[in-house]
Amino acid sequence: MYRVFFITFGCKVSQYETECMKICFEEKNFIISDSENDADIFVINSCTVTGSGDSKSLYAVRKLRRNYPDSIIVLTGCLPQASPKIAEKCTEADIVTGTKNRMVIPELVMRTISERQHIVDISDYNNNDEFEDIPCLNSFNKTRALLKIQDGCNCFCSYCIIPYARGRCRSKPMDSLIKEAKSLAESGHREIVLVGINLAFYGKEYGLKLVDAVEECCKIEGIERVRLGSLEPEMISDDDLIRLSHLPEFCPQFHLSLQSGSRWTLQRMNRKYTPEEYMTLVKKIRHIFPDAAFTTDIMVGFPQETEEEFVESMVFAEAVGFSKIHVFQYSLRKGTIAAQLNNQIHKNIKAERAGRMKALGERLQEKYLNSLIGKTVPVLFEKENSDDFHQGHAPDYTLVKIPRKNLKKSLRNQIFYVIIEESHGDYCYGKILD
Repeated sequence: MYRVFFITFGCKVSQYETECMKICFEEKNFIISDSENDADIFVINSCTVTGSGDSKSLYAVRKLRRNYPDSIIVLTGCLPQASPKIAEKCTEADIVTGTKNRMVIPELVMRTISERQHIVDISDYNNNDEFEDIPCLNSFNKTRALLKIQDGCNCFCSYCIIPYARGRCRSKPMDSLIKEAKSLAESGHREIVLVGINLAFYGKEYGLKLVDAVEECCKIEGIERVRLGSLEPEMISDDDLIRLSHLPEFCPQFHLSLQSGSRWTLQRMNRKYTPEEYMTLVKKIRHIFPDAAFTTDIMVGFPQETEEEFVESMVFAEAVGFSKIHVFQYSLRKGTIAAQLNNQIHKNIKAERAGRMKALGERLQEKYLNSLIGKTVPVLFEKENSDDFHQGHAPDYTLVKIPRKNLKKSLRNQIFYVIIEESHGDYCYGKILD
């Protein structure tokens, strides 16, 4: 029996796809290992969103080859798909594949075991590609299950390589989506998170919308929470919000990808909205969901970004009042329009702006968590953080901890109402109501 160890970089979609690949290997009688020390085969599921993502993936391959010279190493995912020439030069990997045809990777491994040859198997995307529907049984080690329902992107933001790594938008068929969601419920999961590369585009080829998928998941017995991954703000309509408001299971946490609060920076990014349109959406959501939380991604140091544009972005982020901001520095990606722009920002300036934006994000998070003190929220508890605390998440994805001293039994996968008493850094502290 050969043992396989997985290393995953990148987003929730990559995490989901790793779980799918594990199933494919298990069906071919491989054993999934929890430790690299006893593994015969390593699968690196790569990320290429940033240059640092490429570096981390390639470094992992080279380190494994040094430490385990006789192992079989597979490099798969977005990096080889978007940059096949770079990946092909990574001779430390025995097998290089992209983001298509993941189900054949175990067969490629068996070929390498028997023939010990270097294999490069990267297929190009076509406009008529269908969603690769690989069954996935999320591990019940996690109370929250991921469900990938969409892949690909049609937007071509000027800085982004992902359309080349993932192809055009395509969606999981609804009957398959419902079947998998039911399977997750039957295995004990009470919360599912719908994820995709460009999630808001779900269902277009079928005449459906993302809200249709949410409604179907909410109907499934045993599913008590449905949460959404990252959303493009221009794709959310008033009707969508009203329909979501009628679903008690829907978690009002909106991760609306902003990237910049400057109109001119957004134009150069080829984003499809203005700051004013974004703010209008935020106000609509807050009117319909008074307890909504807003999280986002903000890029700093985009080519030609002036100090004034950066300050505009800071001011806008504070006006929105995000509960959390993921800050990252622009990373030049060859093959994108942004890579050809003049006035690329110096790395020192990017780092300094990232520090200021992160400091703002921490202040906004503290302000948001303080606003919860005195409120009562339902918390889905996960595994205990330590001997001292039970912990779980509220519908707005706030991390909540309660002391274990008077409640030693496990609360895992159960929902209790908790009154919030204090906030500490990135979490809240409270007590269960009798």
